[in-house]
Amino acid sequence: MAVAHTLPTEAVIADIADFDHRSGSLPERLLFNNRFIVVAVCLLVTVVLAYQAMGLRLNAAFEKMIPTSHPYIVNYLENRSQLAGMGNSLRIAVETRNGDIFSADYLETVRQLNDELFLMPEVDRPYMKSLWAPAVRWTGVTEDGLDGGPVIPDDYDKSPESLEQVRINVERSGEIGQLVAANYQSSIILVPLQDRIAETGERIDYHALSQRIEQLRSKYESDSIKIHVTGFAKVVGDLIEGLQQVMMFFAVAIVICTAVLYWYTRCLRSTLLVVACSVVAVVWLLGLLPTLGYELDPYSVLVPFLVFAIGMSHGAQKMNGIMQDIGRGTHRLVAARYTFRRLFLAGLTALLADAVGFAVLMVIDIQVIQELAVTASIGVAVLIFTNLVLLPILLSYTGVSPVAATRSLKAELMEANDAEHRKHPFWAFLDLFTQRKWATIAVAVGLVMGAVGLAVSFQLKIGDTDPGAPELRPDSRYNRDNAFMTANYAASSDVYIVMVKTPQYACGQYDTLMAVDALERALQQLPGVEATSSLAGLAKVANAGMNEGSLKWLEIPRSQDMLNAIITRAPREMFNQNCDLLTVYAYLKDHKADTLASVVKVTEDFAAQYGSDQIRFLNAAGNAGIEAATNIVVRKANVQMLFLVYAAVIVLAFITFRSWQAVVCAVVPLMITSVLCEALMVWLNIGVKVATLPVIALGVGIGVDYALYVMTVTLARLKEGMSLSEAYYKALIFTGKVVVLTGITLGLAVATWVWSPIKFQADMGILLAFMFVWNMLGALILLPALGHFLLKPKKVIAV
Repeated sequence: MAVAHTLPTEAVIADIADFDHRSGSLPERLLFNNRFIVVAVCLLVTVVLAYQAMGLRLNAAFEKMIPTSHPYIVNYLENRSQLAGMGNSLRIAVETRNGDIFSADYLETVRQLNDELFLMPEVDRPYMKSLWAPAVRWTGVTEDGLDGGPVIPDDYDKSPESLEQVRINVERSGEIGQLVAANYQSSIILVPLQDRIAETGERIDYHALSQRIEQLRSKYESDSIKIHVTGFAKVVGDLIEGLQQVMMFFAVAIVICTAVLYWYTRCLRSTLLVVACSVVAVVWLLGLLPTLGYELDPYSVLVPFLVFAIGMSHGAQKMNGIMQDIGRGTHRLVAARYTFRRLFLAGLTALLADAVGFAVLMVIDIQVIQELAVTASIGVAVLIFTNLVLLPILLSYTGVSPVAATRSLKAELMEANDAEHRKHPFWAFLDLFTQRKWATIAVAVGLVMGAVGLAVSFQLKIGDTDPGAPELRPDSRYNRDNAFMTANYAASSDVYIVMVKTPQYACGQYDTLMAVDALERALQQLPGVEATSSLAGLAKVANAGMNEGSLKWLEIPRSQDMLNAIITRAPREMFNQNCDLLTVYAYLKDHKADTLASVVKVTEDFAAQYGSDQIRFLNAAGNAGIEAATNIVVRKANVQMLFLVYAAVIVLAFITFRSWQAVVCAVVPLMITSVLCEALMVWLNIGVKVATLPVIALGVGIGVDYALYVMTVTLARLKEGMSLSEAYYKALIFTGKVVVLTGITLGLAVATWVWSPIKFQADMGILLAFMFVWNMLGALILLPALGHFLLKPKKVIAV
């Protein structure tokens, strides 16, 4: 958006021969005296970048989604190679609808699916687990001593006797509730994924991986078999699948913006030019991303929408200025130069304010948000060329229709000549807020709404507020699959892992295991923890088993020889090869913010009280541990981001207005809108997380443009000695329609996201539409009301 101009002071020049082409600033002369070259260069750049855009990939990376410098994540990354694939993994449940899992047909289906998954290049094969994995074993006590073996024995032959042996082995394996459902109607194939494909070194293509998983689902599902899939890779795959519908929403946004702009101008040629330049800006953005080595991910894919909407707002203002000048009889080239002359610097300032809202996101230590900030900043830079430069030059060739120009001028003259015509009812209503009575009411209502919003915003949650994947709809297939996992397995898909560091070969000592057992008991007291698992718990069960199954012996043995015997048969995921790292698994009911916060608090308190140089308790691994660290970073970044964006907007506003009173009038409505937006998030049960964190910064950066529209003209009129009422009304008749048009255009463009199958996109659409509309109302109502108390006309001395 650009700041609208005041009444033109340039001479009306109908014949281009009468215009001095040497007038204007150096940029103006350089651009408009070489119009053909500028258009040709822009056309060439558009063709090249359109070709480059064909190579743009839509993908995501696990490490981009996490704050890699946070201490929890540092701990995880340092020990990731020793955590037995407990990072990025898929959980695939194979459910039988006929009987139980102990049937030859079911086990054969699991074997075939297991083998196909094992051969996928993305899989971290040594850590893959299923009923058919050799590492999934049973242990039992017989009259001859300890015995054990793989759950499905080497001599399995599908006979009833073999199937019964598999049943016995499963019951002795300790995997019930983890790999096998308690009702024996499903089992899980755990598929850990590599960070990069070992054979090629390339990152995982989650969309392609998700499609292959869906092909396997279609292949093995039948009337008797149902497949359920959860995990980060499947969430991202489903997000990318849903976001491929983004072109449909983009087309809808183009139609809406075009219709609103045409309704305002009634000029088809200029409307199409504004739309074309905004689309060109998007093409340049999408072409520059792969050229600079960037990809689109499920979060930054929304940026092209914003770039297009902002471009439409800027374009409407340029077209409005040219239309009015042509209506006065000015030649179209001269009108374009006049408009460029009046609006370029103001438009550049407004774009910088937009850029600030994006740029502050760089302080957030999550790569996916930083790349969103870079993508949006590139989009803003592109708009400087396409909508501040290219559009006026194109309009200098085409002009606007005479009917539209005459209509625009006629409407302006009717509204400006108050001596002969009544004020427009809508502008007259808004002008009331410059009077003390209405100004007092507006300010009081604004302060009350801000206070109520602030009180409600204190209940805002950091992190997810719903189970499953909140990025997707509650009734999405992924969330239905996640609900099945939660209902049937004690070892849920939300795993929080505490790493326990000890000296080398000390992980199995009695004192170490007692400390681990104490932590495990503390975690078990939390309502959000369904089950726990550790070497300490295994040692207690094994000790009882070695003593004829007597529960009297259900404790950690003091004998180191006994502990050594237990450790030699323990699963590798419980400790590492050097025996200096233990893991405590906490299986959570969900990954809601409150659940994660309680686990973090208990673990940190325990580490502070019982940790030592010999035994260190480190947070955190597992998907829930990573999300807990992300929530901590988001909580800090939310406050830091708001402080920075408002500090930058205040500085830009002060540079523009050179008046602290004007800055207060412009910024206070933005602050109230931000508070109300957080209250709306509480009401809609939307938490602050990676997907929603950028919304408020974007809303503030773009929303301040409304104040630039209104305040610049108002201040100019006040300096001429007009009263606030006269100055504000002059601003309204020149900028009021554009401000309303901008609010409607931006609001409608993002409101279409509500129908997206991706829930976080729908949430962002609601929040952004709310901020755009409320920022517009704040600029039209609260700004003049505050101005009544703070802004005074300048005294003009007659000469």
